[in-house]
Amino acid sequence: MKIKSGYTLKKVMGSYMIVALAGDVSHMQTTNETGAFLWELLQNDKTTDELVAALISEYETDAETAKRDIESFTAKLREASLLDE
Repeated sequence: MKIKSGYTLKKVMGSYMIVALAGDVSHMQTTNETGAFLWELLQNDKTTDELVAALISEYETDAETAKRDIESFTAKLREASLLDE
């Protein structure tokens, strides 16, 4: 899975915003630092296992928590039609 083209992540006053490059605000999302980290990884095609390994490497977390966080984040991206799978 990877992020659809046409969207970017911006840091605005300490918050992370996912915005459409063409100005379509219907897909605007906010996320936290972990979501921003995953967003950057998802610029290239990644599997859930690759994302879990990256989260474990970057943050002090276990595989179960990492997978749960990834599933929650990617569900929100799917709901907003922001993922190519």
